[in-house]
Amino acid sequence: MPIPEPDVEVPEGDVKKGAKLFKAKCAQCHTCEKGGNAKQGPPLWGVMGRQSGSLDGFAYSEANKNSGIIWSDKHMFEYLVNPKKYMPGTKMVFAGIKKAGERADLCTYMNAQR
Repeated sequence: MPIPEPDVEVPEGDVKKGAKLFKAKCAQCHTCEKGGNAKQGPPLWGVMGRQSGSLDGFAYSEANKNSGIIWSDKHMFEYLVNPKKYMPGTKMVFAGIKKAGERADLCTYMNAQR
């Protein structure tokens, strides 16, 4: 079943803080540079505006492929709170980020990576 875009206000984020957070919390499983390789998770270069589960060469979960999500600030902001709750059946093993400011910084950083 498609996951509708949440009706949330995403705070303004900081690219530099987002880059630091990405390195600390995401880079173990994801790359975010152009031409980056898949790790445990898919490369995230250009993820914003992309259909969830659609990047060639990565074995996404059925939940991810069938979510209907086009990644946006609003989807990513809410997804990062608790990925398994937001997208039941996802293979992403990550506890989530509770602080809204940190999620906003990550969204701003990922928007810049395209």
